[in-house]
Amino acid sequence: MANVKPWPQIIQGGMGVGLSNWTLAKAVAMRGELGVVSGTAVDTVMVRRLQNGDLDGTVRRALTHFPSQEIAKRILDRYFRVEPRKSNETFMLVPKPSLTPSQEAIEIVVVANFVEVWLAKEGHNGLVGINFLEKIQMATPPAILGAMLAKVDYVLMGAGIPREIPRLIKDFSEGKEGFINVEVIGTDPVKLTLDPKKVLGDSLPTLVAPKFLAIVSSDILASYLAKDETTRPDGFVIEGHLAGGHNAPPRGKKFDENNEPIYNERDEPNLVKMQALGIPYWLAGAYGSPERVADAIATGAQGVQVGTLFALCTDSGLSADIRNHLLEEIKNDRLKIATDAAASPTGFPIKIALLPGTLTDTDLNLNRSALCDLGYLRVPFLNPNGRIDYRCAAEPDDMYVRKGGTAEETHGRQCLCNGLTANIGLGQHRRSGYDELPLVTLGADLVGPKILLQEHPEGWNAVAAIDWLLSSV
Repeated sequence: MANVKPWPQIIQGGMGVGLSNWTLAKAVAMRGELGVVSGTAVDTVMVRRLQNGDLDGTVRRALTHFPSQEIAKRILDRYFRVEPRKSNETFMLVPKPSLTPSQEAIEIVVVANFVEVWLAKEGHNGLVGINFLEKIQMATPPAILGAMLAKVDYVLMGAGIPREIPRLIKDFSEGKEGFINVEVIGTDPVKLTLDPKKVLGDSLPTLVAPKFLAIVSSDILASYLAKDETTRPDGFVIEGHLAGGHNAPPRGKKFDENNEPIYNERDEPNLVKMQALGIPYWLAGAYGSPERVADAIATGAQGVQVGTLFALCTDSGLSADIRNHLLEEIKNDRLKIATDAAASPTGFPIKIALLPGTLTDTDLNLNRSALCDLGYLRVPFLNPNGRIDYRCAAEPDDMYVRKGGTAEETHGRQCLCNGLTANIGLGQHRRSGYDELPLVTLGADLVGPKILLQEHPEGWNAVAAIDWLLSSV
């Protein structure tokens, strides 16, 4: 069992769709550090596990502990397949996030976040967190409610300015209706509310507020969030531009000949100012080595957040064939990581592994027809008829333009929702016969994986990664 410390030294990054799954988070938490599950598209992950037969029974085991067995039964009745889905069958879809979610849509998000956190926390007293993207605003209230029902210890959020999350967590913990204001293109934000009592009725237990860590890229944003009690987090993860996943755009707004952002000293956080805030912080982005952990602590940080080492470990949700391919490329110095300014529909730069056999292969990418059937990154906008509609820059160009977007905004976009889902073996099979291909995101610093490969030629687990990271502390 883990000995729980006041603050963890290692935060395992909350990566991708199901990459930071419950097995990884549990392994990290049991080692005494902060294990983090990804809350992104976790409703899709859960129902696809059920459609594949839930062969190890873990989802169904977690569902027996959900406070409302009536809700749990509805989800099982709709999605669980006693006879697992065949490989040439399409997955049933969950409702897309929207400003007017149905009761079914709310329940699926609440339950899925509960299941992932509950499984990560099962059987130990270590710390478990959940990571969300601020850009996926419409799913946030039910997702946080579900995680709190499972007694999550930490909520982490980046890819935006998460100013409303401390208040939302506080309201839920007090049994109140919570809300966030969702940005809508062309009009004022829309208030999206959720009343836990209306979701669970008499089954609603007392909720305990988890700690909240805001993932930011600069001391300026940290100072802004810290100045008011309603926006102040319990801590910050200061994530530099070498980190995997989404990165903040460069402040200079300059790009090289490959359309990769050019960062300079203006993009580096001022750690003296961070210390002056008096709020715990962790450093992220190329801090995946014992020396860098020691460096971070020497600056006054509690520790570091590390992603890539854990993404590549045997406990993560990454498909074994993709992991082995990545490790082979790293071992032979062939793997390149691009900071793609166009790939993400969010408009944020994102780190993409240039891996043959994935969507970064131009010829394979040309075989894919654009569509938006998962919709996690679509954004609401006011159409000319005065109604709110939704669009995503990775949907078909003509459709996006008809909805008021520009063709330029679609150039180079990738469907992250489907690509990241394929990374964990849950990619959609299309009726046309096309199977969604992976799109792998990793951090730019591959020194740590190369060293661990020398020590563990067949791959390493989460505990081995933590032991190595803390070897100089």
